[in-house]
Amino acid sequence: MLYYMEKKQVDFTKNADGLVPAIIQDADSGKVLMLGYMNEEAYSKTIESGLATFWSRSRKTLWTKGETSGNFMHVTDIYTDCDNDTILVLVKPDGPACHRGTESCFDTDPAEGFLGKLERVVRERHERMPEGHYTTRLFSEGVSKIAQKVGEEAVETILEAARGNKERYIYEASDLLYHLIVLDEQMGIGLRDLEKELLSRHRP
Repeated sequence: MLYYMEKKQVDFTKNADGLVPAIIQDADSGKVLMLGYMNEEAYSKTIESGLATFWSRSRKTLWTKGETSGNFMHVTDIYTDCDNDTILVLVKPDGPACHRGTESCFDTDPAEGFLGKLERVVRERHERMPEGHYTTRLFSEGVSKIAQKVGEEAVETILEAARGNKERYIYEASDLLYHLIVLDEQMGIGLRDLEKELLSRHRP
């Protein structure tokens, strides 16, 4: 038994087959990896083993993710929804979640949230180079100019931090993030590459 894992109350009676959806999410990145189904036995085994275990609706048997591929999912926490009939399972995966070899079964954009949207806008500006846009001008001036702007914004951010001015710090740090995303695009990398590097440092 995982001593830190509290077994939550789950209502397995709402569906005739006794199954509830189990949403699997990467505990580090927050990315949704897959959807499986658990009955009470699969849920109990997940709690006891610390490995995400499901009920196979096609084979009518329990299966632990990774038992054939080696890509186990180590459970760090479990939550239930407001009706106690859906489970959210946070995991640290040993490898890809999908049988296709991809990180997730869902083909979502690698960088999620507003920063991901901003990254897509910057990429589009770089591809189309529309006239009259500041981002277009940065790309036209090249990597040295973009890198210079990153340096300038970093200095401004540091100065506002030293002054203790939170509002100005937020403003300058936002400028820094924007220019860093532009520099990433110029260098041919993205937020996902940075995320992977940070995750590699975080995991033991």
